[in-house]
Amino acid sequence: MRLIHRVADLRAALAGQHHTAFVPTMGNLHSGHISLIELARRTGPPTAGPIVASIFVNPLQFGAGEDFNRYPRTLDADCAQLAAAGCDIVFAPDAAEMYPEPQTFSVQPPLADELCGQFRPGHFQGVATVVLKLFNMVQPRYAAFGKKDYQQLFILKAMVRQLNLPIVMLEGETGRAEDGLALSSRNGYLSAEERAEAPRLYRLLRVAAQQVASGVIDLADIEAGVADELTRHGWRVDYIAPRSRSTLLAPTPEERDLVLLAAAHLGRTRLIDNIECRRQALKVP
Repeated sequence: MRLIHRVADLRAALAGQHHTAFVPTMGNLHSGHISLIELARRTGPPTAGPIVASIFVNPLQFGAGEDFNRYPRTLDADCAQLAAAGCDIVFAPDAAEMYPEPQTFSVQPPLADELCGQFRPGHFQGVATVVLKLFNMVQPRYAAFGKKDYQQLFILKAMVRQLNLPIVMLEGETGRAEDGLALSSRNGYLSAEERAEAPRLYRLLRVAAQQVASGVIDLADIEAGVADELTRHGWRVDYIAPRSRSTLLAPTPEERDLVLLAAAHLGRTRLIDNIECRRQALKVP
């Protein structure tokens, strides 16, 4: 496995490759990231090209007061995991390599002010901009992203479609700990007590998804029920939001394929999660 820091060296290493698979990350890797490497390895023709993972903590997607400075940088450990998983190239640029001049051009994605965007202004603009830059550097045929960051995946898929990028987007299921907590690099911020409490978010989403599927309870009641239960156990809720899977907007009464999205703070740590569900026709009392 090669570790590359410069764009020119990356392009030279990938010259002539037409089936490169790409997994962008911010590092501090866990098994969810490694599952994306494995997904990329399983995809494509028998003569598949190299697998490239990037490690870059992108300043554009962090707002004032967020955890950019304390976000864990664990390059050596990350490279060991990636090598064991069969990654061929790790691209780990610094900020000067990614942004050699002020980034005055940026991607303005749809839904950037919804859901997480409402609480993290500019976040998705920063995500879309850096991912488009990485796509231009790597020139992948395939790119793998996890469904835990559901809104991010939705926005990036739209960017690929609308900008006619020749990239197949691969979707990895959310990796979870045995108790259901969605794997996240930020889980390491949790204290022992908070870590024991954290799986409550997914448990409540699962119950809410069952309620949605039953068609009995109004969606607003489901939102309020989950939020109230989290608040009662010390969480600070940003949102609990049933959305249409096709638009990520509030669903019409006729829409049945939904996703329940949630973001809430436990202590100093902001956790997100989601669960897809299918709504049955409402039952008449």
